[in-house]
Amino acid sequence: METRNNTRVLEFLLLGFSKDPELQPLFFGLFLSMYLVTMLGNLLIILASISDSHLHTPMYFFLSNLSFVDICLTSTTIPKMLVNIQTQSKVITYAGCITQMCFFLFFIEVDNFLLAVMAYDRYVAICHQLHYTVMMNPRFCGLLVVVCWILSVLHALFQSLMVLRLSFCTHLEIPHFFCEPNHVVQLACSDTFLNEVVMESALVLMVIGPITGIVYSYAKITSSIRAISSAQGKYKAFSTCASHLSIVSLFYGTGLGVYLSSAAAQSSHSKATASLMYTTITPMLNPFIYSLRNKDVKRALKSLFGRKV
Repeated sequence: METRNNTRVLEFLLLGFSKDPELQPLFFGLFLSMYLVTMLGNLLIILASISDSHLHTPMYFFLSNLSFVDICLTSTTIPKMLVNIQTQSKVITYAGCITQMCFFLFFIEVDNFLLAVMAYDRYVAICHQLHYTVMMNPRFCGLLVVVCWILSVLHALFQSLMVLRLSFCTHLEIPHFFCEPNHVVQLACSDTFLNEVVMESALVLMVIGPITGIVYSYAKITSSIRAISSAQGKYKAFSTCASHLSIVSLFYGTGLGVYLSSAAAQSSHSKATASLMYTTITPMLNPFIYSLRNKDVKRALKSLFGRKV
């Protein structure tokens, strides 16, 4: 099979979920609705956090950053898929694919790090209540977010540069709805051993690290909650963590599902469906999880809508 150099113009084909033309209008309507709900829900969280002075706290500062990143993450994959369905074309250019992959890696890692930072915030709030405002001052919170973004940029650029060194054959069909890094690497004709080593190493450093921080934070939180004498005090302390725990479980649970489906060599549709969960479903549900379980957010949203009316 002839190998073409990766510096030439190449086109990949995103096969998506189904080749049946009759199902395309259904997929278009479904994903457009999910995208709009994700955009609206996360924008409302951001606006509520900005407009209500009661939400000018570290927890909601991190939440608004998470909402912004979720908007960007969804916008990296869904609009291109909608355009492909509408134009009945599965083509994405080589440059477009690498760009999409780079932004996907960037935003998914920012999500990952922000969840760890939010766990640390809850740890300080519960285990060091008297020093919370001093430890989680605005400057330190801003620094934590900047570090999350810098680490994520470095990781995304490094992974993308590793893909740029590969050469691709004439078979350029990606059995996915976006340029998922593992699938792109698997299409290469050149040796991918180094890429696989880098991906596995990144999985350990960039995912296991934040997960370890989250587990440690909640182990300390659980220990502190158990030391509280009153049942009401325990409930109040735990309720401040419930929304974050739900999002963490959803994000890492679906991410684990993607990893296991890839390791088990399941069908491409199963892998695409699993990826859909943490790239689209999770960002869409995050605003509902925080708004439905949080009186402060509910009050801020009511105030925001009341002011608009």
